[in-house]
Amino acid sequence: MATVPATKFKAQCLELMDRVAEGRKTYVITKRGKPVAKLVPVDLPRRKSIFGCMADQTEFIGDIEKPLWTDAQWKQFERDRTAQREAWEREWQTHGTISGKKTVGQPPHLAKAHASGQGRRKRRPAASDRRGQRRNASSRSRRS
Repeated sequence: MATVPATKFKAQCLELMDRVAEGRKTYVITKRGKPVAKLVPVDLPRRKSIFGCMADQTEFIGDIEKPLWTDAQWKQFERDRTAQREAWEREWQTHGTISGKKTVGQPPHLAKAHASGQGRRKRRPAASDRRGQRRNASSRSRRS
């Protein structure tokens, strides 16, 4: 533990604080030779480990090693899941969607139908476009 006069402390305060923080040194500040204050490092609180931090907040109810579902319940779940997958596949093959949602891409047989133009109507020109075509046709007939 070193002693430092108040005038020297005043001039070198930041440097002494750095020494205390880095080297964990302690300084006694004196005024006219009498101790007035003590510069000591801060005791940082220790970080608690995350392991076991919720040990007092958990409660085990029943047998934690026992399966949640019986074998019969598990087999029923598998049957339901397989049936749902098959229903989705049928819907995909028929409509190109699953549960009414538009999906990316389409089944091959539906993609071919759209590519060949089946089921599509030709776009009729807007009324303003048709008028323009009539004017052009009538002006051509006057010229000849």
